[in-house]
Parts: sequence; structure tokens; C-alpha cells
Amino acid sequence: MSTRSTALNRSAGLQKPNKPRDNQDLLPGLLLGAPAFLLLLIFLIGPFFAGVTYSFTDQRLISPNPTQFVGTRNYTRMLGFSILTLDSIVDSQTGQPQLDANGKLQFPRSRDFTRDETKYPQYFGLTEWFTVTLGGKEYVILAGDPSFFRSLTNNVLFALVVIPVQSAIGLLLALLVNLNLRGRNFFRTMFFAPVVTSMVVVSIVWRFLYDYNNGMINSFLSTISLGAIQPINWLGDPSTAMAAIIIMSVWQGAGMQMMLFLAGLQGIPAQLYEAASIDGASTWQKFRYVTWPGLRNTTVYIIVTITIAAFQLFTQVFVMTNGGPSDSTTTVTFMMVREGFREQNIAYASAIAVTFFLIILAINLIQRRLLRGEA
Repeated sequence: MSTRSTALNRSAGLQKPNKPRDNQDLLPGLLLGAPAFLLLLIFLIGPFFAGVTYSFTDQRLISPNPTQFVGTRNYTRMLGFSILTLDSIVDSQTGQPQLDANGKLQFPRSRDFTRDETKYPQYFGLTEWFTVTLGGKEYVILAGDPSFFRSLTNNVLFALVVIPVQSAIGLLLALLVNLNLRGRNFFRTMFFAPVVTSMVVVSIVWRFLYDYNNGMINSFLSTISLGAIQPINWLGDPSTAMAAIIIMSVWQGAGMQMMLFLAGLQGIPAQLYEAASIDGASTWQKFRYVTWPGLRNTTVYIIVTITIAAFQLFTQVFVMTNGGPSDSTTTVTFMMVREGFREQNIAYASAIAVTFFLIILAINLIQRRLLRGEA
């Protein structure tokens, strides 16, 4: 017993010097990480908290007036929202609803309600976003800043299309280049080349491709249709501008998803495919029961990263359309930069940035919760 106690004490005594050594390594570690910590504090953490502070003020980029605290005024202006229900105008003589030249019901103007603070305080200061006519009534959607909601809608639309389409194309390309075919390295390089090319350069090239008069896309469509398809104003028409940006973005980013899926494919053990072949599994069954489960973690990572990139859409919009036409391609990030630097309204831009950060954070938390069982 005494011998065992002596051995335990001796081993404990040998372990004691390690604790001071760990403490001695702490200071050199902090010193080595100090430059990175300082840069993060100056360019990330500091500006974030400064933006939160500015969002509660009337700070402007260049202004002789002193900055004042305005509370939640910026957020109220940005997030103000209401629905105004209007009944059709009735002819006082006939008692029938009045119709315009096109035979549609006529309704009062929304500005009669949004400009009368005394009679309609709940609508004062709001602006008409869009209207819906249903059942003889007109529902006017009012917003404090329709541009913000329109920009957020464009971001959501972009994400809903790009996430599944780009992921599917990336997976298909990865399956193709993973085959033992001649020249696969060449195709890997070609598919990945747009990813390493500057987004500004890619956007400028695609702007020329989309040109209404001399663009290669319109020329190609006219040639294959023997002139039946007329030139399309891809970037000048509100109905096609966002679709044009989506097509270019999917093409540019699919190579990155291909490489991620390819790494996941090469991490699946070959023994699983051999066992599936022995069991008589078809190609589709191998993909469903071997490939797809093996890519589960990779897929979760790709979905999260594409979501973040989709909501940060800026360069394509700035170079190709500058937010137009009629704000059809304006995104929240583009609007934030426009408000902060062109309009010099730093306070309102900061409020947009803080709100957008919370929206992206909430979306990522929801994604992680939904995909937790798959990761």
C-alpha cells in the first residue's frame, strides 16, 4: 500500500510542473494572436458596434449639423408597414360603382389617407408599395420605405432560385468530372475558371453578352429561331433584369459547388459502391443510398454558404444594372451602400445593416435547426 501511494505521489509530482508551463505559453500565444485580434477589432468588431450606435442617430457622412440621438426613428421609417382597405367609388346619382376608361373599378387615392395625420394617424408618413384588388375592394400595401421591402424581396427571390439551381448544377458537374474519363482535369479547370475570375470582370463581360443591340445572346437566339425571337432588353426590362443576373450568378458560382461536391464524392469509401454492386443495386439506387447520404454534410455546408452569398448580392447589381430598372434588381446590400455613400445618410444605412444582419442570422439559425438531423 505504501509503495503504491509513493508511486502515485511521485507521478502527481511529475505532472505538477506542466501547469506553470501552460501558463507560460498563454502570454506568447496572446502576443502572437495580437495582430489578428487588433485587425478584427479595428475592421470588424469596432465598425459593427459603431454601426449599431449610428443607427439610433441622424449621423450623415458630411454635415455641418451636430449628430443627435433620434431613438428608433430610422427603424420605424424602414420597417413601417400597414394595409389600407379601400371601397370602390360609388356614383352619387346612380348608386353604382364608377368605372374608368378600361372598365375597372375606381378607388380613392391612397395619398388622401397617408397625408392626413389628424384623421388617419395610422397611415401618416407611409408610402404605397403595391395594391391588390379583390372582391370589389382594393387593398393598398403601405410601407415606410417601399425600397427596403422591394430590395428584401429581390434578395429572397434571388436566394430561392440560386440555392437549389446552383447546388443541382454543381452536383451534376461533380458527378460528371468524377468519372474516370479522358480529359476530366481539363473540364474541372474550365468549370472552376469563372470562380477564380474577378466578379467585376465577369459582370462586365455578361453585360456585353446581354446587350440589346449587339449582344451575343440576342444574336444567338435570333439565329436559332430564324428571326422569330426578337431582341430582348435583358438588363433594361424590369421583368427580365433579375432573371439575367440570376443566370449569370448561377453560371459563375456553380464551379465552386462542383469542387465542394467533388471533394465529398472522393471521401465516400469505394467499398460501399462495391457492396452495392454485389447486391445488384442500379445506378440510381447507388446514388440514392450511397452517394447522397455520403454527401449530406457537404450539402448542408453548401446550402449555408450559398445562402449567405446570395443575401450579400452586390457586385453584379452594381456593375450590370446599378439597381435598376425601377429598383427591380436593387438588393439590401446595394441599397445600404447607396444610402450610406451616395445619399450620405450613414444613420439610415447603419439601421439597414443592423436589420439585415439580424435577418441573415435568423435565417442561418433556422437552417441549422432544420438541417441539424442531416448534418
